[in-house]
Amino acid sequence: MPPSRRMMWSRPQSGNSHRESLMMSESRRQVSVTACPLERLRLICLSRGASGIMGLGRMFRLMDDDGSKALNFEEFSRGMQDAGLELDASHLQELFDMFDKDKSGSVSLNEFLLQIRPPLSENRLSLIKQAFNKMDKTGDGVVTIDDLRNVYSVKAHPQYQSGELTEDQILEKFLSNFDTEHAFDGKVTEEEFINYYAGVSSSIDEDGYFDLMMRQAWRL
Repeated sequence: MPPSRRMMWSRPQSGNSHRESLMMSESRRQVSVTACPLERLRLICLSRGASGIMGLGRMFRLMDDDGSKALNFEEFSRGMQDAGLELDASHLQELFDMFDKDKSGSVSLNEFLLQIRPPLSENRLSLIKQAFNKMDKTGDGVVTIDDLRNVYSVKAHPQYQSGELTEDQILEKFLSNFDTEHAFDGKVTEEEFINYYAGVSSSIDEDGYFDLMMRQAWRL
């Protein structure tokens, strides 16, 4: 199967699942010895694998009970408990203040992700955006089945050839790889794509390896 089609049939990988497993194990170990609440939250996400940060971004929207696209302290507190971060009131307030950079009394999604997302170099971020833009043929910032239908052929897929799955079912299966326990919408936004690969990036120290992995996986 050609490389450009092979990556369609499974979740994008870091290129070495062993690296991600090591990252998850190390993150779990560090959670118990890390005092900083922000770093603990990041480690909890990374202990769940590359999709952990993406899942937390989606969970943010579920925390936002009033639909304001920002979390007040009460919404934030409930969300942190749901995320598995157990803090007393003073440490919870400390964490909230770390996110609330403009001291508005609420935390926007942008503030939230800028703080929780593992750092990305300009080169790594550029590669991630190039890969997303290749999929996002309509340029609306969201990848859907229609975008994929214009990019990928499913004719070589064995389940398509056998008649077991239709084209749409195969494309839906690919998009579901980006779904998390907190959201199942069959769509991928640029933010979610970046969050996913920020997690992948955390498991790869070498810039050259990350560059090669992205170029091979997405034919950049």
